[in-house]
Amino acid sequence: MSPALTEAQIAACLRERPKISYSETPFEQFTGPPRPAAVLVPLIDWDGEWHLLFTRRTDLVDHHKGQVSFPGGATDPGDASAEHTALREAEEEIGLGSAEVRVLGHMGEYLTVTNFRVTPVVGVIPWPYCFKIHTLEVGRVFTIPLAWLRDPTNRQEFTRQETGRGVVTYLPYDGELLWGATARMTVSFLSALGWV
Repeated sequence: MSPALTEAQIAACLRERPKISYSETPFEQFTGPPRPAAVLVPLIDWDGEWHLLFTRRTDLVDHHKGQVSFPGGATDPGDASAEHTALREAEEEIGLGSAEVRVLGHMGEYLTVTNFRVTPVVGVIPWPYCFKIHTLEVGRVFTIPLAWLRDPTNRQEFTRQETGRGVVTYLPYDGELLWGATARMTVSFLSALGWV
């Protein structure tokens, strides 16, 4: 059985929908320019249903300790593009070979409260896959079905008083809490597909 949307249809949605950027915090808060970064938004076809793959960061990393995230990180000087950053970081964090990712497109940039300017790169990865997890950075790899993520009863949005910005949070799934920047990027991806 094939998923309801094909890879080609998802790629077309990412190409044709406006790329909307989002900031978690007022720009005037920062004293310096944001540091470029990228994440891979990994799609897997699990028995005919699309899932997104997430990681939970360890408490040993510098930023976003213990949080659910997509594989990714800061851009290195040698990175030629956001795509290169996302694929390099995914290989470093979970052992996902760059050549095994079929990149479908990018989404709008996201400015985090930690002053990173993140570009989400959407790609399809093989499944099942034997990950080689960098255990100092990643505590767990898991997936959530798109059908569950798109269900509005599984998420809520509230406004942070200190920033006036909206924060997206999902109900716990398999013991994991998806919220903040990664949840917002997830909703942006669903929006690009016309699902929210």
